[in-house]
Amino acid sequence: MKKNIFVETVDQYCANNYHPLDVVLSHGYGIWVYDNQGKKYMDFLSGYSAINQGHCNREIIKIIKKQINEITLTSRAFHNNQLGLFAKELCQLTNFEMMLPMNTGAEAVETAIKVARKWGQYKKGVKINKGEIIVCKNNFHGRTVTIISFSTENQYRDGFGPYTKGFKIVKFNNLKAIKKAINLNTIAILMEPIQAEGGILIPDKGYLTAVANICQKNNILFILDEIQTGLGRTGKLFAYEHDYNAKPDLLVIGKALGGGFYPVSAVLSSKEIFEVIKPGDHGSTFGGNPLASAIARKSLQVIVNEKLVENSAQLGAYFLNKLKTLKSKWIKEIRGKGLLIGVELYENAGGARRYCEALMKEALLCKETHENVIRFAPPLIIKKKEIDFAFNKIKKVLENSKL
Repeated sequence: MKKNIFVETVDQYCANNYHPLDVVLSHGYGIWVYDNQGKKYMDFLSGYSAINQGHCNREIIKIIKKQINEITLTSRAFHNNQLGLFAKELCQLTNFEMMLPMNTGAEAVETAIKVARKWGQYKKGVKINKGEIIVCKNNFHGRTVTIISFSTENQYRDGFGPYTKGFKIVKFNNLKAIKKAINLNTIAILMEPIQAEGGILIPDKGYLTAVANICQKNNILFILDEIQTGLGRTGKLFAYEHDYNAKPDLLVIGKALGGGFYPVSAVLSSKEIFEVIKPGDHGSTFGGNPLASAIARKSLQVIVNEKLVENSAQLGAYFLNKLKTLKSKWIKEIRGKGLLIGVELYENAGGARRYCEALMKEALLCKETHENVIRFAPPLIIKKKEIDFAFNKIKKVLENSKL
């Protein structure tokens, strides 16, 4: 079968660093996308949670058109009339004192690491170059050299050494492991509240609160990466809110902050922590630019005004309960929070990808994570009737004993 010309062009001119499903998307709106042949699909991945507001949200488009006709980039060499408003609105919404704007999620994680290291030296008094950050097995925080240095996924590391030092890896959802790893040089604990890329791995209730308490008692910074789980995805504005009193010292966000239009990320923290950063210590030409700031402001407004957090909580619970009625010999476990749900298959099921390919033929787009987990994460604007439509497709595929 002849390949699509768009796929052939990618194969010829793009480095082979992804393994996409065999579909070429050309346009979309809301939860629906269309391929270049005009076939309609329901998007159940949302750009890895970057499109919580739905494809081509009309309210965000309006503000983009307005802003690109005014000014798009100033660099941080000058002030602009959008960044301050973005910072104020984000801090007021999230109950943090200050923010530091960046572009991609990985950049924001790197920012949090840099802030923690300087805080450790200048505030906690750890000796120069001795600060250690505790991280969790099965983590995913991005793919920069520093971040893959503490990944436990061999493929992310293979061939990219030498690696950045200063990280201790412990088991996720294991308080004893964290306590054992802490020493006088420990400056921070960095983790995801739910390991999304790791297979939708959800810690025990109270785990995050306990980690926050450990950090407070030991003068350690608690850093949460909510790039995928934040901004309504799990049925709360942030996943840490499912636990009592689990607010981190630094919160890393991105993806849906840009509404699916533009890379926008940020690190949120207190004035006391951020005061270690001085002019020239850290920055980005595009971070906090007026276009990014205007987009982020409207993206946040859409989440609040359209009650997407509430919709995620209600329809996520409804969808999860429906999925748990599936009768399939291939399903090992179904788990999730809000509209972030993973269906783990037994190892003899033949891998999750072939089920994603079968679902694609049924006009439902999702993606495997790791070998045996199907991830379902539709835009948060989804309606009950659309959940029902998707469930019928999922049921057809997963209960098919001949697949």
